[in-house]
Amino acid sequence: MATEPIQEDFAGICVDSHGSAIGMPQLCADWIPNQVFWLVITLVVIFFVLSRIALPRIASVLAERQGTITNDIAAAEEFKRQATEAEKAYDKALADARAEAQGIAQKTREEIKVQLDEAIAEADRAIVAKAAESEKAIAEIRASALENIEIVAKDTAAAIVATMGGKADQDAISAAVGDRMKG
Repeated sequence: MATEPIQEDFAGICVDSHGSAIGMPQLCADWIPNQVFWLVITLVVIFFVLSRIALPRIASVLAERQGTITNDIAAAEEFKRQATEAEKAYDKALADARAEAQGIAQKTREEIKVQLDEAIAEADRAIVAKAAESEKAIAEIRASALENIEIVAKDTAAAIVATMGGKADQDAISAAVGDRMKG
């Protein structure tokens, strides 16, 4: 195929010799100065619209957001400071409560110790009284046992003397048993 000369029809479309459009009309060399002119006009209009309307609005939104963020950060720092102070107050109150609880526990221990000492002293007095009563009862039982042993010993000695064929003298038996009981 031979290259045919390109011509422009009355509508401004690039056409070949047969009258059919060729390629993309935007790339037609005859139209490029016109396209560049309208491109510059469009870019200038877009620039003025952006610089006079859109960008100021965007800048005000950004400034407002920055102010909000700054205020929020300041509020957060204030809340953090308040939380730190509250934590310190809580720790102090907790330490005071622990100290008070330890004081109460110590006081209670001392009161219980006093009560326990009193109870032990009372129990010791009761034990001493019971021990004295027991000693007295044991002494009475010993005395009674010694008397009974003496009686049994006298009766046994009299029975032994009588069994051996002798006559037992009560005074002699009593003296002999008495001497023996003394040691």
